[in-house]
Amino acid sequence: MELTKERTGIEKRLYELTTKVVEECGYVLYDMDYITGSKTLRVFIMDPATKSAVIEDCVKVDHGFTPYMEDESADWIPDDIVLEVSSPGAFRNVRTMDHLALSVGERVALTLRKELGELVQADLDKKTVKAKKLLAILKEYDEETVTLDLDDEFELKISYKDIKKVNLEPEI
Repeated sequence: MELTKERTGIEKRLYELTTKVVEECGYVLYDMDYITGSKTLRVFIMDPATKSAVIEDCVKVDHGFTPYMEDESADWIPDDIVLEVSSPGAFRNVRTMDHLALSVGERVALTLRKELGELVQADLDKKTVKAKKLLAILKEYDEETVTLDLDDEFELKISYKDIKKVNLEPEI
């Protein structure tokens, strides 16, 4: 699980611009991806009060980019860039320390690099011992591990290096 991403070159410049535009519009940048092959800039925003975004929020941020995209001094921005602005979604990726902070107390789905039984010492049933995917409540986190509440029975600590992917998994 990559908790920090080193951005370089155009991606770094786009990230700085995106952060500025999103904040100017009154939102929080949840995540950003720049896909170089298709020149697509995907911006995931959220209203800090609701931890989500509605279409009007996305339109406001989209329009917030206009002056920067039309500025002649911004010749480093590809002319044919495709801008996509959206909410991070209910089943959003949890990829950074900030994302973890927002997710404490929430139900998460984890994909592990190894079977759970290889990672923790606990009295687990046969099915759970072999699991590489699990649902749990994120209780806390630190610089190296997450602490999870598994079925209100077990508290597990798992190292980030043993986690492939984490997503929110709300009960809808």
